[in-house]
Amino acid sequence: MSDQKVMNRWIVVVGAILIQLCLGAIYAWSVFTRQITIPLAEGGVCGFSARQAMGVFSAGLAVFAIFTVIGGRLQLRFGPRPIAVAGGILLGLGYILGGFFGTSFAAQLVCIGIIGGAGIGLAYVVPIAVGVKWFPDKKGLVAGLAVAGFGFGATLWVKLCDSWFGGLLNTASVFGLPGVQSVFFIYGVVFAVLVLIGSIVMINPPAGYRPAGWEPPQVSDVAAQATGAADFTSGEMLRRPQYYALLLMFTGSALAGLMVIGVIRLFGIDALQASGARPDAAAAGITAGTAMAWYAILNGLGRIVWGSVSDRIGRKTALFLMCMLQGIIMLLFFRLGHSAAGLVIGACIIGFNFGGNFALFPAATADYFGNKNVGINYGWVFLAYGVAGIVGPQIAGYYKDTAFGAVEAWKTPFFIAGFACLAAAVIAITLRPPRRA
Repeated sequence: MSDQKVMNRWIVVVGAILIQLCLGAIYAWSVFTRQITIPLAEGGVCGFSARQAMGVFSAGLAVFAIFTVIGGRLQLRFGPRPIAVAGGILLGLGYILGGFFGTSFAAQLVCIGIIGGAGIGLAYVVPIAVGVKWFPDKKGLVAGLAVAGFGFGATLWVKLCDSWFGGLLNTASVFGLPGVQSVFFIYGVVFAVLVLIGSIVMINPPAGYRPAGWEPPQVSDVAAQATGAADFTSGEMLRRPQYYALLLMFTGSALAGLMVIGVIRLFGIDALQASGARPDAAAAGITAGTAMAWYAILNGLGRIVWGSVSDRIGRKTALFLMCMLQGIIMLLFFRLGHSAAGLVIGACIIGFNFGGNFALFPAATADYFGNKNVGINYGWVFLAYGVAGIVGPQIAGYYKDTAFGAVEAWKTPFFIAGFACLAAAVIAITLRPPRRA
């Protein structure tokens, strides 16, 4: 099959990045939290509590994870392109409806959290599953590239909201809607269009396809099971302890990154004002926005770098190093955040490591349970993301709401996340390839 005329496989990567740029919108949520938590008595449009703001975010993450499983099943039955199209339409619809009806917590929970999250989940697994099939020789790298747009997309949508061209939150007015709702509407239209364009090249390679010059590894049966040569169905995978090890590791590691994504703006403003580094709330907000943008950039880079590195040093070693480094930086982040440079540097490291999750875990799923069913199998592993998306931001929101303005409230959630990452690192060093009965 290596001599068969097929399309250039790198076009698939371009389409994947275009899709993921839009799906990364969920990571831009923190840019909206400041405005939607302004009390109504002070002129706010929504008047949400911090826990409500995090509730929309958590709902989006949880629904995203659940629909990743559903999307994995559907793309096996109907093919990847129709599922990517459906995801793009749902994502766009959720944000458009959020623009029209997004002043109440219930409306934003349903529109942005549930409908938008469902669209992200359906489309998310498609580029990964398609990419691994086109690149069996570079699974770590292509998994990183396929989802790199997710992290870079967050930077794009954050900066367009916050500062570029005056900031859409300050300048946008569609159908007379307030700034936040106008941005939701604009983004919904853009997301739907771009995902539909990227979906055009979301097609599987021909049966038996192999890249020119590449041959499947000829190794022992046990070793083959760690290179994607042995295929497990989802039912078989769910009966293996390796699945639960990956699930726990992903939960612990993702908890830290998702917590910081959801609260970095609120934490940055609190910490910089408390330390005197940025006494003015507006100046502190600008610095926190910069940290958030750099977090997103390094998130995208981390997906590519960790994926490429893991192809060289092995998935197990890469997972251990990533989780260990993330645990250490989370334990230090509270103190780092009290200076402008520390907040940005800490955000960069956390974002870089968090991005690695989305290259290493799909590649590890393919390594341990096979390339053939990676679309649906990774969906089951990705459930960990939904758990982390609920637990991480809600822990932070709880401590923020009950602290009555005390900046020390942020220390506990960051410590919880740090120890969860260290536990994931311990699990990583115990990983062994699954055996068939």
